Amino acid sequence: MAALKRFLIGRPLKSTELGEQKLNKKKALAILSSDALSSVAYGPEQMLLVLITVSAAAFWYSIPIGIGVLVLLTALILSYRQIIFAYPLGGGAYVVSKNNLGVYPGLVAGGSLLVDYILTVAVSVSAGTDAITSAFPSLHGYTVPVAVAFVLLLTLLNLRGVTESASVLAYPVYLFVLALMILIGVGLFRIMTGDVAPELHTPIGTPIAGISLFLLLKAFASGSSALTGVEAISNAIPNFKSPAPNNAAKTLSAMGLLLAFLFSGIVVLAYMYGIRPLEQATVVSQIAEETFGRHFMYFFIQGTTALILILAANTGYSAFPLLAVNLANDKFIPRMFTVRGDRLGYSNGIIILGLLSILLILAFQGNTEQLIPLYAVGVFIPFTLSQSGMMVKWIREKPAGWITKLIINTAGAVISLTVTLMFFITKFAQVWPVLMFLPLIVYLFHRIKKHYEAVGDQLRITTCEPTVPIEGNVMILPVSGITHVVEQSLNYAESLGPEQIIAVYIPFNREDEAKFEEKWSQWKPEVRLVTLHSPYRSIIQPLGKFIDMVKRRADESGYQITVVIPQFIPKKGWHNLLHNQSSFMIRTYLLYRKDIIITTVPYHLKK
Repeated sequence: MAALKRFLIGRPLKSTELGEQKLNKKKALAILSSDALSSVAYGPEQMLLVLITVSAAAFWYSIPIGIGVLVLLTALILSYRQIIFAYPLGGGAYVVSKNNLGVYPGLVAGGSLLVDYILTVAVSVSAGTDAITSAFPSLHGYTVPVAVAFVLLLTLLNLRGVTESASVLAYPVYLFVLALMILIGVGLFRIMTGDVAPELHTPIGTPIAGISLFLLLKAFASGSSALTGVEAISNAIPNFKSPAPNNAAKTLSAMGLLLAFLFSGIVVLAYMYGIRPLEQATVVSQIAEETFGRHFMYFFIQGTTALILILAANTGYSAFPLLAVNLANDKFIPRMFTVRGDRLGYSNGIIILGLLSILLILAFQGNTEQLIPLYAVGVFIPFTLSQSGMMVKWIREKPAGWITKLIINTAGAVISLTVTLMFFITKFAQVWPVLMFLPLIVYLFHRIKKHYEAVGDQLRITTCEPTVPIEGNVMILPVSGITHVVEQSLNYAESLGPEQIIAVYIPFNREDEAKFEEKWSQWKPEVRLVTLHSPYRSIIQPLGKFIDMVKRRADESGYQITVVIPQFIPKKGWHNLLHNQSSFMIRTYLLYRKDIIITTVPYHLKK
């Protein structure tokens, strides 16, 4: 197993090599922006799906709605730049909300993002798998196994280390950006040269019957799904090379510019081409076919789009473990999330994320479209809380230029809150689970924190009860026969010099009881033997009663009870299946008994 592990994830790295696992801006842009950049493949389409409910003539509204999305994007980018410099250790919305709004808003933000990163992996991989099975219909019946295989591959890549996964995954991300830039460039050139008929689209400003403010806000909320993943960089600041905040801020700005360009380009081309959302072809697919025909560039764009949809999951792998570290440091989730693995990544977070994503894919059979609104609202709740938290910070601290910063965050908070409310109002049937699982997650965080505080209070020398002095030791040795295992355990017990050793034998019939007592008196007459006849063939019950009786007497004298458990260890692991696990059962039973010390004496078999 050790050799297989080394083959899969590579040699262990020293702690001093941590600096080599930091990301430069190019690699960070690729792996932390993949979720946001991939959303241009479906964000504009979600907007058009709302407008088509009125008529295709209403598509001109996609231009002003797209501008509104860009305004929100600008506010978010500027705000998260401020968050990066204000909280350079990462944590993003969780840390901002906790420090400025209180613990519970922070937990709501942190819980939302943890769930959202799980959804990111499941939804992205399922969407990419759908694109592949559409190109190769023979794989359609294997959607779930293919999606699970991709999750396992991404998990393995991330376990190998941040820089190694970034080195592999950066190429498809930049190929996707290149492909869409070529598509947008050629498409705009065709429009400017008059190669696109003006009658394909309705002129901007044309009055459309049936349009309402509610429907426009619904389209805006749907189009804003293109902004999922914007917060990932602020969560992952510790992954950047020094100076981490500066590099993270520059990467965030680059992502914002790329996302704005790609989103704008797709919205404009879809409008100018008069593209309608179809069940059998995505908006990007129709634009590519209209621009290039079904030739090499069309398939290149489709291929890179499928790849980016799958690799968008890697944003979750980059941000989830670091967010989990912040929550674990505050004792709201298990401490195991703070442990670095062999390759210096937070491997427990990576593995848990992969397993939960696979469970989600299996539960929904790879059909996760109904999770997209849940996925989007899970991002906009932290967006709203983080913007509000920064507003409180500027009002409280009033640093230089705080008015401008306050205006930026206020705009972001108002728009994010509007989008969140629109999701709840227009897609309540799909997003209502948020109202159930968020309180449950916050309650779970609270219970974990309470447990850690209780453990710390009991273990702290200054607060825990004084220990009772031990006057002596009584050792109880359960035996099943006269063997080398028992002999070694007796030798160990005698070496500790206890006040008394009591061997306990539990026969199921009287004949065995008499025979064993005779053998024992010949073998170890100096060691007291107690036989406990068990007519119901139970070992645990009579042994437990005997220990209780001895303990009552020992407590009166201030003596400690130690149970020495002999156990032989087979040479091969599968040999354990051939033997009764009596020692394991006794140890498990006694583990929860107070004031009983358990000692296991192993005897290793050689063949």
